[in-house]
Amino acid sequence: MQISGRTILVSGGASGLGGACAEMIGAAGGRAIILDVNESAGRAHASRLGEDAEFVRADVTNGPELQHAIDSAVRRCGAIHGAICAAGIAAAGRVLGKEGVQPLDHFTRVIDINLTGTFNMIRLSAAAMSVNPPANSGERGVIVSTASVAAFDGQIGQAAYAASKGGIVAMTLPLAREFARIGVRVMTIAPGTFDTPLLAGLPQAARESLAQQVPFPSRLGRPTEFAALVRHIFENEMLNGEVIRLDGAIRMAPK
Repeated sequence: MQISGRTILVSGGASGLGGACAEMIGAAGGRAIILDVNESAGRAHASRLGEDAEFVRADVTNGPELQHAIDSAVRRCGAIHGAICAAGIAAAGRVLGKEGVQPLDHFTRVIDINLTGTFNMIRLSAAAMSVNPPANSGERGVIVSTASVAAFDGQIGQAAYAASKGGIVAMTLPLAREFARIGVRVMTIAPGTFDTPLLAGLPQAARESLAQQVPFPSRLGRPTEFAALVRHIFENEMLNGEVIRLDGAIRMAPK
């Protein structure tokens, strides 16, 4: 699928990896529908991108709200041709910490936003794409989800986060198999340590330490590199049902 002339949803599109994807879509001649709960950041990013983007407030964990946002986009743009699921949170905490057992709502909140929110985006966007006229190959749409290397190399304190990202990895293939009949491809990227707002709050020494753990290149990943891979996935029709690590060969230590 060529992005030019296509309309693509981007959850978590106000900043970070999603923000870079929204920018990439505009540069490739497409239209990005930025979905985010951060209204000020979302509107500002859409304004920077100009006519190539628009912002719609939507919480990926809220089914009716997300459905309304997708329906509105379809009415305005005619169709939805792709979805990039980049909304999520990073949360850390030992199950048996110094202050006692980890509260259950810590785990359920991370799962709700990262995993259930991603599934909510996938199910509703796939339904919208299923009615698109097929391309010559039968393709109707592309979905790209965001996991993490923590799905494979979860560190101490990352039980909830690793579980949420591992769930995204695990559902990639069955979703791709199911959606084959409607011509919608499903892919997942598992990024390593990237220079996003999630890491921006760390002390410089901590950021440098994370960068040095990457074998090559020994630096934090750039959101534009994530977006470049997303674009390749859209354009390469044989990429389907797979998880791609984008991590500079890093393998996370226990802590």
